[in-house]
Amino acid sequence: MPQSGYKQFCPVAMAAEVLCTRWTMVLLRELIAGSTRFNDLRRGVPKMSPTLLSQRLKELEGAGIVERKAAREGNGVLEYRLTAAGRDLRPVVEGFGFWGQKWVESQPSLNNLDPSLLMWDMRRNLNPSPLPKRRTVIQFQYPELPASKRDWWLVVEPDGDVDLCWSHPGFEVDLYVTTDLRTMTAIWMGLTTVAKERERIDLDGNNGIARTMQTWLGLSPFAAERKRVG
Repeated sequence: MPQSGYKQFCPVAMAAEVLCTRWTMVLLRELIAGSTRFNDLRRGVPKMSPTLLSQRLKELEGAGIVERKAAREGNGVLEYRLTAAGRDLRPVVEGFGFWGQKWVESQPSLNNLDPSLLMWDMRRNLNPSPLPKRRTVIQFQYPELPASKRDWWLVVEPDGDVDLCWSHPGFEVDLYVTTDLRTMTAIWMGLTTVAKERERIDLDGNNGIARTMQTWLGLSPFAAERKRVG
């Protein structure tokens, strides 16, 4: 961690020296959400360079917040797991998120659209309960994007496991969701709902899956917080 610091004995200052470097809170959000491997962490913070990600992970490890362990599969892959001190940060990080959702103007965020980050977060938070008890494939289409970022597939297995695919997974698609990225991001953030945006969303396929979209859709964990600013 930086050596300059605040030079105060106050616990807030001491915690800020550890947590308030650039990208650290966002990285902690990913770790708390369950990402453990370097590539998965990169998907959650795609604007963060791999070099800086490695540096922040080393700093968090040095601070006793993260520890490196071999993957349980024994394949030589390293995982980054929160220590007891790291797990204690969950209410801190969640508090940041709920405060931001409640008090920070959201519209500027909708100028920073990222389909890969949006779909990664949707995959992570998707609720499989309302979906059929079989493999379900949902294709999201964003017509305004370049071909390489236009189509995304969520594959939900019967056991509830959800996979995100960048190319056709080879299974029959149950529901096609066609909309623009800004609308889908606003829904994910809890700023609007599927019902309110039906004129901007085209749903083609299984009627039951389409009808319950708001229920199974993986929203931001902060979406339920009521916005207090415009």
